[in-house]
Amino acid sequence: MELAFLKPLFDRLGPWASVYIDTTRATEDALKQQKLRERSVAAQLIDAGADPYTCRAVTERLAHEPVSGAPPGRAVFAAGAEVVLDIPLAVTPVRTEATWSLLPHIAPLPGLIGEEPTCLVAYIDHTGADLELRDAQRSRTVATAHGKEWQGRGHRSVPEDRYEWHYRNKVENSWNETADIIAGELARQWPESGAQLLVLTGDPRERRAVHNRLPEPLRAVTVEVGNGSRSAGASRSVLDQQIAQARAQYAQARLEEALGRFRTGRGRPGEHGVRGVDSHPGEAAEGVPALVDAARSHQVDTLLLVQDAPDAGRDVWIGPGVDQVAVQRGEARAMGVTKPERARADDALLRSAAAGDAEVLLVPAGTPGPAGGLGAVLRWNA
Repeated sequence: MELAFLKPLFDRLGPWASVYIDTTRATEDALKQQKLRERSVAAQLIDAGADPYTCRAVTERLAHEPVSGAPPGRAVFAAGAEVVLDIPLAVTPVRTEATWSLLPHIAPLPGLIGEEPTCLVAYIDHTGADLELRDAQRSRTVATAHGKEWQGRGHRSVPEDRYEWHYRNKVENSWNETADIIAGELARQWPESGAQLLVLTGDPRERRAVHNRLPEPLRAVTVEVGNGSRSAGASRSVLDQQIAQARAQYAQARLEEALGRFRTGRGRPGEHGVRGVDSHPGEAAEGVPALVDAARSHQVDTLLLVQDAPDAGRDVWIGPGVDQVAVQRGEARAMGVTKPERARADDALLRSAAAGDAEVLLVPAGTPGPAGGLGAVLRWNA
């Protein structure tokens, strides 16, 4: 899960109202249940000490949930009487939860927003391609590549033999030029898209030609799927299933690769790095003290969270800066924080990871992961 979309939560100081609520409408009394959940949110926020203006902003936002097309759940974050982020969830929250804390309580998000990576989808034919970006929240067209189409002679009959080679060569050249244009547009759009996976669909011959023309780093994260078309009104149900499968396979491979790097970086049992018992000999960090140290130095490349991590709710001390996090209050004061505040370790580490453009991966229950449930793959060895 990429964390860039959370950055608006760290542009201002709290306290924050953080709400996770079920918004499904699968039962006959769904509307009544929704009203009860909204009242529960208001009661929880008031009991936690939220100011009435922020509480009202949250309840008013929840009251405008659409009757149809609602997601399984929503995460709402508000501060200073304003809703800053309203995020549709892919998974229904187990319970309605509303908290009031200095940092936004973002730790539940990795398990609720879905693990599917953001992907750029190219719908390709001989005349060009439409580029669509799919992330956790929505799908939207971001660009169109206009290729070169060979017009031929304007008649329906097959060209005479003496002209056939010339005709087909012109068509072949125009298709190749179109593939060059599409590949160039994909390479241009990719860095700014924030996507992790590129999906090519549409005409089999043309998409293969585009695939072959992509830069090598981009080819490494590209898959081809059938059943896609640029035609207006074309059914995309099968295509959507194929893309979902490709995204799930990518997410699983990414988790396995990150865990492999973590285990290698952790070293042998009892082995530690030059910085002492809380460090590792390679590019890995494990446990709150080591992670806090890595977060302060902007080393975290991938943050690993185990579901229901024992260390997740452990207290750390923070300041207003995203890299102002410490295990001890005195340590925070030594960093220049005049009034350190307590915060959950998982929320503080996620804040630092988001600010450092890191990603977070959720380690499923039963999968061997970091001790205490919190770990990281580092950008470099400390």
